[in-house]
Amino acid sequence: MKVLANDGISKSGILALEKGGFEVITTKVAQEQVANFVNENNVDVVLVRSATKIRKDIIDACPGLKIIGRGGVGMDNIDVEYAKSKGIHVINTPASSSESVAELVFGHLFNGVRFLHDSNRNMPLEGDTNFDGLKKAYANGTELRGKTLGIVGIGRIGQATAKMALGLGMKVIAADSFIPKVDIKVEFFDGQSITTTIVSQSLESLFKEADFITLHVPAQDGYIIGEKELEIMKDGVGIVNCARGGVIDEVALVKALDSGKVSFAGLDVFESEPKPEMAILMHTKISLTPHIGAATGEAQDRIGTELAQQIITLLS
Repeated sequence: MKVLANDGISKSGILALEKGGFEVITTKVAQEQVANFVNENNVDVVLVRSATKIRKDIIDACPGLKIIGRGGVGMDNIDVEYAKSKGIHVINTPASSSESVAELVFGHLFNGVRFLHDSNRNMPLEGDTNFDGLKKAYANGTELRGKTLGIVGIGRIGQATAKMALGLGMKVIAADSFIPKVDIKVEFFDGQSITTTIVSQSLESLFKEADFITLHVPAQDGYIIGEKELEIMKDGVGIVNCARGGVIDEVALVKALDSGKVSFAGLDVFESEPKPEMAILMHTKISLTPHIGAATGEAQDRIGTELAQQIITLLS
């Protein structure tokens, strides 16, 4: 059987699939050519990340398709229920990238509270001529320790983020309409651990209470954070989105950044991805990454291996 890993797959995933008797194709096929390629090459399994979309048209055009796999958590680029109605298995890897995404959240948080993103832009330009000026500009940093982190969506990635926040000495609050409470176990290098319980609260109370807010939700029909939500937040709040573009109203966010209502934002995903708005890209108060939450070697190894195991189990 043949597997098309159209958005790539780790070496460990390829080896596991080949050991299971599968041929793995890593050719990058353009979106409009996916259906033709699948049919012409008798592909049984298509694996994607966030770049390739598997919609109804491809599903209808590829009657031989047995599995659609998503390397990661969110499956908004796949018509999941329609595929299942056609007898196609749809799989993903919800647990594999949690720690990597959570670490990126804190990369953006540290960037924001110590102005690292802007300092790294300006030091190469002015570091030798305006050192004291830059030192003064970036002198009013903030510690994360002792502050309140509001986590919107306390699923696997939200929980991994909570563990890191607790390790830093932050207070953690959460809002999740599907998870009323969750036990968070923070494990240490020597085998010891501590466990604390986080009880979900309303979004409104989280917005009012949090010093920093991080989003861990799937794609939505509307904004979770818009002008109304920004108004009730603390002055100087920091906001991070490493979840999905379109859950924050970027026009309202820029306005809030310009007014000082929001002190900084960290964005890994964007409303108009893969062409983010220039007002976002050029803003000095936004820490930016190009949708790389799960893009670590460790996460990709886990994703590839987990996809391979699921495919072998389903088709062997």
